[in-house]
Amino acid sequence: MIHVIAIITAKPGKRDEILKNFKANVPAVHAEQGCIEYGATIDTDGGSFAKFGADTLVVIEKWESMDHLKAHGASEHMKAYAAKNKDLVANRAVHVLQNA
Repeated sequence: MIHVIAIITAKPGKRDEILKNFKANVPAVHAEQGCIEYGATIDTDGGSFAKFGADTLVVIEKWESMDHLKAHGASEHMKAYAAKNKDLVANRAVHVLQNA
């Protein structure tokens, strides 16, 4: 299994717009072969835990294999999603992991 943690920092005030675009794309991603999990997360309101910040969302993904992840990245709906967000994103760090 492949795990992906994508940390996306929006330009100031643009996180909600990215989340709107993300949520519109989720059904297409969930329909992809090999997709186990795909969702966006943001900081909780409570506690004294470390925070990513008000402009950041973290996408948590699980894929059956690296080939499935590569197909996901090359899909037309992901290309369209990236194009919609290109002027909204300040920084993006994608971590691809495997079980230890």
